[in-house]
Amino acid sequence: MKALNGNLTKNGLTVEHNHNGCRHNGAELELIENIGDNHHFTNINTPLRKDAFDLDEDTKIDLIEEHFAEIMSIMGLDLSDDSLKGTPRRVAKMYIKEIFSGLNPLNKPEITLFDNKYGYHEMLIEKDITVHSNCEHHFVPIIGRAHIAYIPRKKVIGLSKINRLVQYYSKRPQVQERLTVQIANELRKALQTPDVAVIIEADHSCVMMRGVQDGNSSTITTQYCGQFENADIKSEFLRLLGR
Repeated sequence: MKALNGNLTKNGLTVEHNHNGCRHNGAELELIENIGDNHHFTNINTPLRKDAFDLDEDTKIDLIEEHFAEIMSIMGLDLSDDSLKGTPRRVAKMYIKEIFSGLNPLNKPEITLFDNKYGYHEMLIEKDITVHSNCEHHFVPIIGRAHIAYIPRKKVIGLSKINRLVQYYSKRPQVQERLTVQIANELRKALQTPDVAVIIEADHSCVMMRGVQDGNSSTITTQYCGQFENADIKSEFLRLLGR
């Protein structure tokens, strides 16, 4: 394999890297800092290359392990130390198998729907769903809670599947606005109803640990669709959440 600023070849597959030596002009550096500091996002869809899944997961783990070892070495860490020498492998497995597993569409949960035989057409709320994600600008944790509501029509969803959908879209590099919209869009599609609401409130480590270093602030994002755009329905939803 070649170093970070070249192409990588593993098991006959080549991944092209064009970092231009990671050198940026002044305008590029200003844009990089501006997007990161303001947590701006440019796309509702998670930005993925067309060849994102040409490499299998084991190959990705091997490549990330090598790259992360080089990053640690550049920082001056001694990878011969017993505590550190396994870190590149652990990080690589964590990235692919756990905290970024939502990038792989094969990990998308199957949605179990049931006929709404009992004719329930009132609001259904699942609140305080744990959100563990990572900021796509700095790759540090976003931790919070999601509150989901929908008004059933012909189908209802198994409650645990709502949690699993939240987890799936959370387990990728994210911005909170996109995460909120992605969950709402997926639920509308799966439930075959436009009447969906999503609220996420979360703490961002990129705000707490760097930059402004504010450990007291949190971020709230909302997506109201269908009947939830009605002021009375929205107010009832917020009241039931205790807001």
